[in-house]
Amino acid sequence: MAITKKTVRTILILAVACIAIFFLYKKIAGSKASGEPSAQNAKSSGPKLLLTDAWVVKTGLLNQTIEASGTLQSNEEVEVKPEINGRIIKLFFKEGTNVRKGDMLVKLYDEDLKAQLQKLKLQQQLAKTTLERQENLLKINGISQQDVDVTRNQVSAYQADMEYTQTQLQKTELRAPFSGKLGLRNVSEGAIVSSATIITTLQQIDPLKMDFAVAEKYRNAVKVGDQVIFNVAGDRNDYKGSIYAIDPKIDLTTRTMKLRAIVPNNSGVLFPGSFAKVKIILKDIPDAMMIPSQAVIPGTRDKKVIIADQGVAKFVVVETGQRTESSVQITNGLKPGDTVITTGILQLKPGMPLKYNKIQ
Repeated sequence: MAITKKTVRTILILAVACIAIFFLYKKIAGSKASGEPSAQNAKSSGPKLLLTDAWVVKTGLLNQTIEASGTLQSNEEVEVKPEINGRIIKLFFKEGTNVRKGDMLVKLYDEDLKAQLQKLKLQQQLAKTTLERQENLLKINGISQQDVDVTRNQVSAYQADMEYTQTQLQKTELRAPFSGKLGLRNVSEGAIVSSATIITTLQQIDPLKMDFAVAEKYRNAVKVGDQVIFNVAGDRNDYKGSIYAIDPKIDLTTRTMKLRAIVPNNSGVLFPGSFAKVKIILKDIPDAMMIPSQAVIPGTRDKKVIIADQGVAKFVVVETGQRTESSVQITNGLKPGDTVITTGILQLKPGMPLKYNKIQ
């Protein structure tokens, strides 16, 4: 009976050991199978193709516009300053009001100049009387011709002094040189002013001028008479103007060309100094080639795009023109019918096979 129990125990131990060995072998075999692919799987797994989107180049109508930043300026602007030193005795204007050309703005003290002018008139009258007497004496040889000439010259000198004093009197009256709108007043009546004193400003705000600049490459595209559309900060309305002057010199620093437009301002809602977003309307291009802007790869010297050449990637140097919010015009380097890659361009290299996800 003891032998039988020992035999059973031995059989159980051997059975448990066989089961443990079986599971250990299965685990090892499974890990090898997952870590080492079969020759058939290795043969079937090749390099994966990059899925890309593409764009077929075609021509279409392009509404050609140029965007720029501009500044509104007064058509005419001047600082109202006296030409001579003096004391203000009367101000004839109110701040921020409109005035016409020739309106009196400021009057300076002039009593001393008036007295001087009166004195010169009396001196000249006396010299004229003396000249008449000397001319009568000259007829009877009672005086020399030289004395008569000296007196006649004195009469002319008094006349010149009177004209100079009259000019000084005119300078005591400051008048508007053109019609416009006055600015803020900087002085009061009774103030002593000089030629450096700015009494106020005068600006002509209807029409206005607008200065802006465009890139050098547009030098042959814009011309006098072209229409411009712009808007200013805080105003959603669009305003129009027209180019009337072009600077003949290209700025050496920015490589831009300066332009000036005239802008009607009948309503007076536009102010000098305002920043303006400008659009220049040019002649439409009927057969422009446009591609998505993300397809263009910028470089230090040139720009490139990737096209499909017999199913593989090919890099092509292109020249660009006008831009819109999402597209760019290609002026050289492509032709209608070319397939341009628009996505995955950073992963592509020359000669790589292409597989398309979407073609537009």
